[in-house]
Amino acid sequence: MIIGDVVGSPGREALKRCVSLLREQHQIHACIANGENAAGGFGLTAQTAEEMFAGGIDFITGGNHIFDKRDFGEYLESSNRVIRPANYPPAVPGRGAGTFTADGVTVGVLNLMGRTFMPPTDDPFRCADVMVGDLRRRTPVIVVDLHAEATSEKVAMGRYLDGRVSCVVGTHTHVQTADEQILPGGTAYISDLGMTGPMDGVIGMEQGAVLDRFLTGLSERFNVQKSGMKQFNAAVVSIDRGTGKATEIKRIFLRGIA
Repeated sequence: MIIGDVVGSPGREALKRCVSLLREQHQIHACIANGENAAGGFGLTAQTAEEMFAGGIDFITGGNHIFDKRDFGEYLESSNRVIRPANYPPAVPGRGAGTFTADGVTVGVLNLMGRTFMPPTDDPFRCADVMVGDLRRRTPVIVVDLHAEATSEKVAMGRYLDGRVSCVVGTHTHVQTADEQILPGGTAYISDLGMTGPMDGVIGMEQGAVLDRFLTGLSERFNVQKSGMKQFNAAVVSIDRGTGKATEIKRIFLRGIA
């Protein structure tokens, strides 16, 4: 199972409520989550990451907010279960890919970031060629989290990596798409997993400051919407452990979590 952007304490609470139940219901062997917004809505901390692991997450990916919390680079350097986008420049702390073992299978995870309407980074397509080649020497089971704004860029990456990885999932926009599919080469794909966090507000943030930004161009810092119900967005992907090909992808869209 791959879980969409976890936003603040409401997102972490939704993980605690849902992950163990879903793991049992869908017989899930591995659980990956995007955690770049898990600490106060912006960034990740060592404490927050460990809380997510304790809640049933096996591996955490990031995005453009992964370094928002001061000194998190030190944790990225030491952790083998948290990664940041691989197409950051080489001097940036941390790693862009990693592996872990689930039910006796080595699972490779690659994190990439898009360039359209996003902060400047290296070419994710060229980076994918190098990183996927390295991961495939260790395992055929490879999950790619593409953290990107433009749907076209995500679709292009899915097509580009079709047959070379097990699945390509999009994150960043916090709104789940309904285009889950198995591509011709056997790669599972969805443009955006969605968001795990508050149902109310605007993509996880209190609506007042967001509306001020749109109406006036001015606002205070955005804060996570902490009141109200929560939602849990994810996808469950079935993968042939021998070939690394995906055989099924199911969207998970739960709302009204107390």
